[in-house]
Amino acid sequence: MERDLDITVFGATGFVGRLIAAELLAQAPQGTTIALAGRDRDRLRDLAGGLGRPEVPLLVADAFDPASLSEMARRSRVVVSVVGPYTKYGMATAGACAQHGTHYVDLNGEVLFARDMIDAYDQAARASGASLVTACGFDSVPSDLGVLLAADACAAAGGGELLGTTMHLRSFSGGMSGGTIDALRTQIDASRHGVRTPGRSSSDPYALSPDRDAEPEPRGRRNSFVWLESSADTREFAAPFFMARYNEQVVRRSNALLGWRYGRGFRYREMHDTGRGLPGLAKGVGIAAALPAFVASLATPGLRHVADRVLPSPGEGPSERSRERGHFTMEVHADTTSGRRVVATVADQRDPGYQGTAVMIGEAALALAHDEGLATGVTTPAVALGQPYAQRLRARGFTLDAKVH
Repeated sequence: MERDLDITVFGATGFVGRLIAAELLAQAPQGTTIALAGRDRDRLRDLAGGLGRPEVPLLVADAFDPASLSEMARRSRVVVSVVGPYTKYGMATAGACAQHGTHYVDLNGEVLFARDMIDAYDQAARASGASLVTACGFDSVPSDLGVLLAADACAAAGGGELLGTTMHLRSFSGGMSGGTIDALRTQIDASRHGVRTPGRSSSDPYALSPDRDAEPEPRGRRNSFVWLESSADTREFAAPFFMARYNEQVVRRSNALLGWRYGRGFRYREMHDTGRGLPGLAKGVGIAAALPAFVASLATPGLRHVADRVLPSPGEGPSERSRERGHFTMEVHADTTSGRRVVATVADQRDPGYQGTAVMIGEAALALAHDEGLATGVTTPAVALGQPYAQRLRARGFTLDAKVH
């Protein structure tokens, strides 16, 4: 099929879309055609001019207009979808890409959307040769690649397979946009009021598995949740990590899609380290109390109305000054079948949810546009892009390494 566009950013005029468009236009190799897509041509034209690239192709497309989505997918090698919440606006875009053999990446952190996307389009994408790669930002690239690096380093050193594995968020600074909060609202509503079946449950740790009955833990098990503990890995207090549930489900899907390459005895969880002594304990208690309260404020109708008045609205996000202070460091600590220990580190000195995420999804799109994909179907960053993707991120200043002890 003749395609005149290498990468199309769908939702380019949104807060995160603008950052991704700027990233791709600045970093794409010469000769790579980047297009901007959205509902409003005037806003697209203003964006292109504001980025100093008035000549870039513009596509008018709407998440509820199948003809426009089909045209966008037909013309593009890769579609970067940042039109969210994905539960509301994402399915038709993914379906158009699966139909036309167009690679697709998104920033989805909504487990029920991901499950529906797998069920609806995995087979079609495999048949058409499309890679539909979900969770290509801070959700869930650092977790997914960190475990892949740990498993591969362990295997290369003769250390066997991974057993109990924990990702520690060691340091973090970053903001939250109105779009992220709106996605959380939508996910809460979908979990409360959506269709519930044994294969469609946001609380199942293997909710995204390609074969739930082949997983090592039985149906009915719920996600583990860290409240507050003292970690033996880092000797610090640890609190819940707000992105743990979805990241854990993505990592477990990667293990299954890779033929349980990490190990049949692989168990995975995530936590947020808060430090040692009384300051670490106090911070841990604060996070452990704040996260459930925040979710409850969005899940309770009366409280949601109050929260909506103070939280950022869709299209709003942290200031440039706030983003400039962003950074993150994650460590994956794993026991192995040989008795050795492996520690993988993923870190970056950019705001994880914005500049860092723009680099992560941008490099994923560029990899797919240049035929570096490793798998088709509805897949994950580790499975679809793997070690070559890790190398791309290293070249952009990320730290990604693993050591076996």
